[in-house]
This record gives sequence, C-alpha cells and structure tokens, in this order.
Amino acid sequence: MAGIVVVGAGQAGSSLCAKLRSLGYEGEITLIGAEPVPPYQRPPLSKGYLLGEMELERLYLRPEQFYADQNIALRLGATVESIDPAAKTVSVGDEVLSYDHLALTTGSVPRRLPASIGGDLRGVHVVRDLGDVDGMAPEMTAGAKALIVGGGYIGLEAAAVASKLGLDVTLIEMADRILQRVAAPETSAYFRELHGQHGVKVLEQTGLTRLIGEGRVSQAELSDGSVLDVDVVIVGVGITPGTGLAEAAGLVIENGVAVDEFGQTSDRHIWAAGDCASFPRHGVRIRLESVQNAIDQAENVAENIMGAEKPYDPKPWFWSDQYDVKLQIAGLNTGYDRIVARDGEGDTQSFWYFRGDQLLAVDAMNDPRAYMVGKRLIDAGKTADPEAAGDPETDLKALLRA
Repeated sequence: MAGIVVVGAGQAGSSLCAKLRSLGYEGEITLIGAEPVPPYQRPPLSKGYLLGEMELERLYLRPEQFYADQNIALRLGATVESIDPAAKTVSVGDEVLSYDHLALTTGSVPRRLPASIGGDLRGVHVVRDLGDVDGMAPEMTAGAKALIVGGGYIGLEAAAVASKLGLDVTLIEMADRILQRVAAPETSAYFRELHGQHGVKVLEQTGLTRLIGEGRVSQAELSDGSVLDVDVVIVGVGITPGTGLAEAAGLVIENGVAVDEFGQTSDRHIWAAGDCASFPRHGVRIRLESVQNAIDQAENVAENIMGAEKPYDPKPWFWSDQYDVKLQIAGLNTGYDRIVARDGEGDTQSFWYFRGDQLLAVDAMNDPRAYMVGKRLIDAGKTADPEAAGDPETDLKALLRA
C-alpha cells in the first residue's frame, strides 16, 4: 500500500495524522510542510510569541519526537509542486510520492497590499506564519509609529500587541465600523472603546491610498487625504483559502476546496480539511477559519478515511485576546435580526444574537459563564428567552433548564 499523504503541516494536518494513528491505521503516513519547523499553534504568534512571553518550542503542537514515535514521516521545508489524481501521486521537488489517500490541509493565505500602492516596501508585514512574525519583531519597538490596515480580529489583535509594546498605533478600516463583517455593532463599539482606552487611534470609513518610501515605508496616504508618518505597517485585510494545488489538479473549487459532508473532494481519493475546505451545512456551503474547525474537521476526515462514513457537524467557537479582554464566541451569527446585551459581574459583558426567538451566537467578553451557557444551548439546538438572557438578575444556568 502507498499509504496516506497529508499536504499542509499545520493544526489540521497534524491533527489528522495523529487521529489516524489513534484509530489504528498501520500504513505509511507522510506529513508535508513548507515551513522548516514542526506543526505549531498560530494564534499565539501575534500575541504571546511576539510579546516575548512564549518560547518557540511552546508553540509546537506536539514534540517533534511524537512524529517519529508514531511512525509519521515528517517532511519539513518541502513544497508539493503538483498532484496527479490519475496516477495518485504528488511531486515534491524531484521526488514523486504515491498515495492511497491524499488529504489537503493547506490552510489559507493572507491578502497582501499590491506593489502598486507600496505593498512591497520593507516594513510592511502580514501576520500568518512564524517567518512573518520573526520578520516584524525587530521593528516593534517602543515609540515607533505603527499603522494597522484592517479592523478585523487579526488587525485588532495586532493593534493591541503593538500598543502593549509601546508603539504609537493607528488602525484604519474602510468599512463603516471595525468587525463589520463578523460582529454586531455592539461588539464593534465595545472594542472601539477598548482600543481607544489604550491609546490606539481607530479611523473607520478610512482606506489606504498608498504607502510612501524609498525602499522602506515612511509614510501612508489615507483616503481622506491625510498623510501619516509610519515606521511599520501590519496588514490584516483577510485571508484566502489555499486552493492552488487543488485547482491545478482539477478539483472542484467553491470558496475553498469543495468537500462533501464526509470531507471528500470531487476525487474520491482526495480529502480536505481546515481553512482551505468548504463544506455543506444547513443547506449552504461554508468555510470556517478557526482552530476548532481545523482540529474537528481533520479528525472527522481521519475517521472517514478509516470507513466511518460520519457526516461533519461542526460546533463553531472562536476566541480573541486583546489587552486584558478575552472574547469568546459561540455559534455563527449569520442571519441575526436582534441583539440582546447582558451586563455580567464586574466588567463582564455579553451580546446574544437571535433570529426571531432562536439563539444563533453569543459574544462574551471576560464572561466565560455566558459563553459556556450560550454554547451549550446552541450546540444542543436549543434557545433562550431573549428577555431572560438580557436580564442580569437571571441565573445563567437557569437558561439551560428552561
């Protein structure tokens, strides 16, 4: 047997390989990663790691010895050039590897600013992998002027870290408000105020016209005509699924590598999981960009490679750390028509998303109880009385018994 080849050594790839072994798969497993280090956690990169609070080895998902112990061939610093579905092979440099099953866990790619507006100047960074963060770290010095482009969670987290490191931070967002694509106006307002309290200047409805500099960025011209002096620029304007290999191999692409409810692509020997994969849920095709999805979907694919025929039913949750605030999100808020705000104890707060009387999602700021209760309700397909959810006198656990 040729075994199983997994392309993409991130959270999903590592989880898939480990799950295969735990399920008793005894054939060959090869995990191929483009980076020269073992699979690692990405969320701490732009937080604990950049702040100097976390060593590189603590980022690793598993010790490198784990892969040897589990007889998983870990190919690091290797790039898969192409896939030949007919021959069931992948090309890695001059080498051709055969597979019985191929799993694509190729993650996502950060959107970059075009060179035509200065995106190729030194001092302009994205936040996605270890190399990105190692590259920007020497420039994150107290007193430097930082421009953050994009008011999503990546941009806001970068702004928080830059502020904590003592930089003078300006964040711009083209949309009417920060977090417009992913959160309610109430959550946007909460984090706008939080960043303002920490000295970050948040400019909404403001785009970037161009970056200026001789080799290295020194100024930024904004859409309102103003010009800022800048020393470092961090771009957080979203990501795109890593579909290049799959597309070249002729697989169906639909907002990612299209898979069925079992994680199988349009080729029955090729599977996909994580950021790169789109899958059916409640009659629509979605793609989830989260650690939770990378792990759960990858493990589900491993089970189905082993013959389980188990549909993937995600229980979405997300988180974001900014300053001393931990935001925990349960569910997906798509289609909400009502927000219920709940003030918890101390400085805790949560926003509950409803469509009619159905609870869809909860944003909980420093309120793990609200998050836990909301998640349990959503995962069970239950709801909460909106009036009770918003009443701080209501015992949250009572919502579970209603």
